[in-house]
Amino acid sequence: MSLSVNINEKANFIWSIADKLTGPYKPHEYGEVILPLTVIRRFDCILEPTKDAVLKKDKTIKNLHVKEIQLCKISSYPFYNTSKYTFERLVDDPDHLQANFRNYLNGFSANVRDIIEKFRFDEHITRMAEKDKLYIVLKEFTTPAADFHPSHISNLEMGYVFEEIIRRFSEAHNEEAGQHYTPREVIELMVNILFINDNELLAGNNVAKTIYDPACGTGGMLSVADTYLHKLNEKAELLAFGQEINDQTFAICKADMLIKGNNADYIRDGNTLSDDQFKDQTFDYILSNPPFGREWKGEKTAIEKEAQLGFAGRFGMGLPSIGDGQMLFLQTAIKKMKDSGSRVAIIHNGSPLFSGDAGSGPSEIRKYILENDLLEAIIALPNDLFYNTGIATYIWVLSNKKEKRRKGKVQLINGNELYEKRRKSLGNKRNDIPQRYIEKITKVYGGFKNTEICKIFKTEEFGYSKITVERPLKDAKGKPVLKKRQPQSDPDLRDTENVPLTENIDDYFKREVLPFAPDAWIDTGKTKVGYEIPFTRYFYKYEPPRPSAEIKEEILAIEKELEGALAEVFDG
Repeated sequence: MSLSVNINEKANFIWSIADKLTGPYKPHEYGEVILPLTVIRRFDCILEPTKDAVLKKDKTIKNLHVKEIQLCKISSYPFYNTSKYTFERLVDDPDHLQANFRNYLNGFSANVRDIIEKFRFDEHITRMAEKDKLYIVLKEFTTPAADFHPSHISNLEMGYVFEEIIRRFSEAHNEEAGQHYTPREVIELMVNILFINDNELLAGNNVAKTIYDPACGTGGMLSVADTYLHKLNEKAELLAFGQEINDQTFAICKADMLIKGNNADYIRDGNTLSDDQFKDQTFDYILSNPPFGREWKGEKTAIEKEAQLGFAGRFGMGLPSIGDGQMLFLQTAIKKMKDSGSRVAIIHNGSPLFSGDAGSGPSEIRKYILENDLLEAIIALPNDLFYNTGIATYIWVLSNKKEKRRKGKVQLINGNELYEKRRKSLGNKRNDIPQRYIEKITKVYGGFKNTEICKIFKTEEFGYSKITVERPLKDAKGKPVLKKRQPQSDPDLRDTENVPLTENIDDYFKREVLPFAPDAWIDTGKTKVGYEIPFTRYFYKYEPPRPSAEIKEEILAIEKELEGALAEVFDG
């Protein structure tokens, strides 16, 4: 069975269970029940083979610390359940289902109970029981289709299933398209590039590195990075750190970490922008797909306070537009880089490439990144890759340990056409990046040579000086108005010019301005340096217009067709 088929099959099955809630629940509320039950059922299936052994051992140990160690050892996971119930045993006693189900949930180890609490699930147990829905729904989760044991559905597939059902519930709730999840092939490409030259990590023995995602969602990026690394080097350890603001997705992320045997204590909940849970910590790798187009009004006070700290805080480079906080996550990633060297891969839409004039927050952020030589590459991805949005997206690759050949340079890679159409869409995801194109983009990145889809620039080529050009204010006789023998500027004739940093301002002014305005001058006190990365312009291909004869022939054919259609209407 293919990955896509298994995901759709399981997601459709779970979605069908949601229909059992019709009546007491409205469609936008289904997720509050189905998501936690899916997570709990996943735990239930994982623990089922060792259930009886755990119960037997539990009776013999009194010391809680020893008990936790021993029971985790028996279950083979960093969690366990000491209740006598399983989903199957619960539905065998429908008369006492509500009490037994609570007993079952309370039997989980503390780390799983924390996850269940984040779902705020207890109130729904009462609500479903009162509306005669609890037995019906739990019974559905005991059918063969609800076997969520890893031998039937892998961690990779389960991650996709979670994201697909969250997407469906989000659509039912009319949530904005900015809340999207990252396709695994995009994450694999990002991880490929993050790890490409780290020989110590890829080949070393007992190497431990850290990876961080400031907007980790359901943990897809951290999960794929860990899986991918262990395929390359089983002896390497990647400690995953992440923060997530949404309680549901945080709970799923933490559950995923537990199921894989990772330390789930490093997954924290809360708002990364206003309540950084990893303050003053740095990491070897940072990767993220932060929300774009989302305002940060709610965090404004905390962010502006931290910005006042300058470079001692995260936001000293500048503040983006209040309507779009994605560059705040970019600054967070940069602040989390180790002095000894870190690498970052972060997804943005097109806005951070060019939004904001010279001197604005976004331009100042780009200025800092480029003048400090942190930007290695930007990779344009195909459209329609994401589940909830079809907009253009880009991977920014940053490093503070650039190879010698990359110093002072930025690589732009246009991967916009490197995709395959999906046979069946997953939401707005109509395209995939197949393995051969992941390998091609990785190879182009590693090759670091100008090609049809790759262009290399010096960092200063993205910069410009915005100069203010003044012209004299003239009186009724056409003579310049003087003040202290200096000509006064006419605000109505004031203009600006963007002069590339690679050009001399005076030479540019003499060539481009003075021939048309001999009396003009530059107000040097107003000159500002700005940066933008006009990605699309660099890869623009001119397509000549179609021959006029061909267009004329097409118009005549359409007119003839319309005449025939109209004749049929009037004849009828």
